[in-house]
Amino acid sequence: MRMHQTNIRETTLDGQRAIVTGANSGIGEAIAKGLAEAGATVVVNYVTDDENAQRVVDEICATGSRAFAIKADVSSEEQVQAMFQSAISELGSIDIVVNNAGLQQDAPFHEMTLAQWRKVIDVNLTGQFLCARAAVREFLRRGLMPQLSCSLGKIICLSSVHDLIPWAGHANYAASKGGVAMLMKTMAQELAMKKIRVNAISPGAIKTPINTSAWATAQAEAALLKLIPYYRVGETRDIARAAVWLASDHSDYVTGATLYVDGGMTLYPEFREGG
Repeated sequence: MRMHQTNIRETTLDGQRAIVTGANSGIGEAIAKGLAEAGATVVVNYVTDDENAQRVVDEICATGSRAFAIKADVSSEEQVQAMFQSAISELGSIDIVVNNAGLQQDAPFHEMTLAQWRKVIDVNLTGQFLCARAAVREFLRRGLMPQLSCSLGKIICLSSVHDLIPWAGHANYAASKGGVAMLMKTMAQELAMKKIRVNAISPGAIKTPINTSAWATAQAEAALLKLIPYYRVGETRDIARAAVWLASDHSDYVTGATLYVDGGMTLYPEFREGG
């Protein structure tokens, strides 16, 4: 008997409009392309590297989908408001927001500066608050469009396995992701009655340009695989597929959930033997 395989195209987002923050590379790029493949028009948000943002837009448009780039720092209230105003003016409204933008500024705890702490919290946590707030205001203004979705709107927060797993040398990053986890749940609790769904994706080890040193050599990958029970390093498309599902009506009864896309990293693999 032939197994039926579901692809992204079968998960339709036709007619919907999405903003993906930090979408000019890595996980954000993959999510933007995945949403576009499923039928959404996509705003590619970025804060640096105009050329790479335009490349992502061009690659999406080359497939027959629609996309455009908006430069905005998600930690700036004024820039977030301007981004949403521009997107709404161009598209009429927004249906999906993927809060992906994030960064690391690592240091041993006793050497971490206040500037390093604030920068990571401002982008990784406050940025998600500002974009989610702007999204909710637009969802409420626009009202339900049942021809597009069962939900009034969808917000997807990109977190990390480090919203559960402590990470020495990365106190600011781990704190920001722990904050994202509780922000997401609180928003979901408050907004569910308004038919706004809020969920999170917490990636494990994913092959992206910013962490090449963790998997680029055989020795580095072997060390990393000891932490992954499924015994492969994730690809950005793994996260994109999860985001498309959470943005679609296929997940209409899912809110306040964190989907750990990590090959089992959060299963504490060090305890597999002996315990």
